Amino acid sequence: MDALFILIPLSVVLVFAAIAVFFLMSDGGQFEDMVGPALRVLQDDDRGGEPSAGRVHQGRDGRLG
Repeated sequence: MDALFILIPLSVVLVFAAIAVFFLMSDGGQFEDMVGPALRVLQDDDRGGEPSAGRVHQGRDGRLG
């Protein structure tokens, strides 16, 4: 029972600290653009350049080369 007098206030302090860190990060712009980085991964990056050596490209007709 004596442990609860330590654990309950400690957990409340920990929750408030986590909330404070979340709000500090959101005010700092950490969560501004959640969609942009995910879409950049999906963009086609083999336009307008020489294909790298050893890399096989599949054309629109399904042939490799």
